[in-house]
Amino acid sequence: MRILLVANVLPPRDLSGAGEQVLQLAWGLRHAGCEVEVLGRDRCGPKVSKTSFPWYARRAVARRVAEWRPDVVQVHESDGGLVIRDLARLRGADRPLLAALQQVSYVRERQAVRPLVDADRRSAVVARPGGSERVFRALRTPVHIALGRMSARCADLRLAPSRATAREIEGDYGVNGVQVVPNATGASLDHPDDRETGESPGEDFSGPEPFVLAVGRMRIRKGLEILLHALAAVRERGHRPRLVIAGDGERRESLSRLARGLRLGAAVRFAGRCSRSDVARLRQRATALVVPSTYEGMPLVILEAMDDSVPVIASAVSGIPEVVVDGETGWLVPPERSSALADALIAATSDAAEARRRGEAGRRRLDQGYRPRHAAQQWLQAVERAGGPTPPVWKNPDG
Repeated sequence: MRILLVANVLPPRDLSGAGEQVLQLAWGLRHAGCEVEVLGRDRCGPKVSKTSFPWYARRAVARRVAEWRPDVVQVHESDGGLVIRDLARLRGADRPLLAALQQVSYVRERQAVRPLVDADRRSAVVARPGGSERVFRALRTPVHIALGRMSARCADLRLAPSRATAREIEGDYGVNGVQVVPNATGASLDHPDDRETGESPGEDFSGPEPFVLAVGRMRIRKGLEILLHALAAVRERGHRPRLVIAGDGERRESLSRLARGLRLGAAVRFAGRCSRSDVARLRQRATALVVPSTYEGMPLVILEAMDDSVPVIASAVSGIPEVVVDGETGWLVPPERSSALADALIAATSDAAEARRRGEAGRRRLDQGYRPRHAAQQWLQAVERAGGPTPPVWKNPDG
C-alpha cells in the first residue's frame, strides 16, 4: 500500500506536536509494510510559509499523485482542505482514497480565545486575550474553519485522535462517522535539534525541592495564569514546589508580570523556547507534567511524559481523560479551578512514592494503546472499512 501524508508543519523545521504525530504514524505504517511518503512545505517551494501552504500544496500534491499513484492520500489539520477538494474531483484509477486527520476543531479553538476565569476565586477574570490572539480569533480561525470543514466533507475517511475530538468534528463541521486513530509516541525518529536553547533550562534549577513542568506555546487556552495562581496558593499553604515553563509566545510578558505580582520569585522559571532535547531533560527530572488547558486535542506532551514515567496533572477537557486516568496515571482537575489544581500539585509533590506509582502506570498504559503500532493498526483498519486496499501483513510488532 502506497500512502502519501501531507502536512504543513514537520520537525525539525517546526516544533509541532501535530507534525510529530505525522512522523510517528508514518513510522508505524512503514513497519506495517506500507510505502509511505511525507510531503511538507519543503516540497512545495523554497519560500512557502505556513500561511501559504494550503495553496502551494495543491500543485505539489497533484504532481506527486500523478507520478507515484498512491493508494491513499491523507492531509493533516485543516491545511489540506484545498488538496482534498482537488483530489476529490479525480475519477477512476487516478483517484486515491482521501483521508483527513484533524487534531482539533477550529470552531472550538476559536471559542477558546476568551477571558480566562478562575471559578475558585469568585469567577474572577485572571487573563484576557492579547492583541495577536484577538487577530487569530477574528481573521485566522475563520479560514481554518472553512478549510477544516472542506477537508472533512470532501474526504472519504475522517479521523481524529480521540473520541471527544471526533464528536467535535462531527458537530462543528457537519459530518458523520469520524473514526479514532490515537496519537502515539515511541518511534525511533532521528530528530536533530535545529534550535538553540535560549536560557539553558535546568542548569541553575537544581536542588532538593521538587519542580513541576509545563510545556507549550503560551496561549490563553493553555491556562497558565490559573497555574500561577494555584502555585501561589500551594506556597501559601506551606509547600515549596517550583515550576518550570518551557515555551514562548504572546503571553510571556503578562505571565512574568503575574508571577511577580503573586510574589513567586524564584519559584517560577521561564525557560523560553527550548529544543526537544532540553524539554526531554527537564521532563525526565520533573516530579510531574502540568497541563492546565481549557481546550486541547490529545497533547503530545502528555504522551511523552507518560513515556518517561512522569505522572500528569491535567484539566479534564477534550481528549485528555481518554489517556490520563485520574487516580491511576495522574490527576485530573476541572479547568479554570486554581484550588483544585493546587490540591493536585500538593498531592503530586508531597508524596514521591505515589507520584512514581502513577508515572509507572502511565508508561504501562502507553504501551497498551498509544504506540505507533497501535496508531498504524487502527489507521489501516479504518482505511479498509472505508473501501481502501487490504492492509499488508505486519512486519515488526515492536515500536
